Amino acid sequence: MLLSVRVTPRGGRDAIEGWVRDDAGRAVLKVRVAAAAADGLANLAVTALLARALGRPRSAINLVSGRTARLKRFATEGLSEADLATAFGPAPP
Repeated sequence: MLLSVRVTPRGGRDAIEGWVRDDAGRAVLKVRVAAAAADGLANLAVTALLARALGRPRSAINLVSGRTARLKRFATEGLSEADLATAFGPAPP
């Protein structure tokens, strides 16, 4: 399953803020991390945060696009829509 995430690096704390709609109308998960975007540190922090929230190992969460962008896509192994809704609440319709 692919998960779209909008990341705010240097956000002061690591937190998942819930679902929002992007400019194109797609549901994305809004996440902030304390780490800076330099050297991929924010990407690592987001991966760890998602893995913790989903109860999965970090190796089950893979960044597939958006390495240098705020909007990222993660592949999540072995998860369903219901698992995401349980962890993050239901996505907006």
